[in-house]
Amino acid sequence: MARKAKGSANRDKARRKVARIHARIADRRRDFLHKLTTRLLRENQTLVIEDLTVRNMVNNHALARAISDAAWSDFRIMLEYKCAWYGRDLVVVDRWFPSTKLCSACGTRAEAMPLNVREWTCSGCGATHDRDVNAARNLLAAGRAAAVCGDGVRPQRSTPGGQSSMKQKTPAREG
Repeated sequence: MARKAKGSANRDKARRKVARIHARIADRRRDFLHKLTTRLLRENQTLVIEDLTVRNMVNNHALARAISDAAWSDFRIMLEYKCAWYGRDLVVVDRWFPSTKLCSACGTRAEAMPLNVREWTCSGCGATHDRDVNAARNLLAAGRAAAVCGDGVRPQRSTPGGQSSMKQKTPAREG
């Protein structure tokens, strides 16, 4: 399209061709997200996700394209309304919950953990953790605590928001 003269019929044809390609890619991504969220909701009664600030994460120039392509915001929006449709529980864990820094075995909190640290060893119990697997275990524990007890099973670790997780209530059906 850049090689076409402005205002020409060939440029207009090229513009429509590029728009059609982008529309197909967007449709495929949306279709994948719909299928994934529907499958997750049919297989699970309660879903636990982390409240991420995607807007701030996109400011990282190294990860911006990958985060935008993953469409995390659309994924969360679809989960929220489909949970209401199917009568499932969605637990959103606060973004300040230290899911990666907290040892899933003993509960000890590591001090600082930059993004390049993918594995770490707990100073309390000596367990070696993969960063993502450990975070998933901690989020599951926090989500179960919120779903069953209303929260507060794990000790609060001075989160700025004050609450580590919250349960998204499904609206009551009339009729």
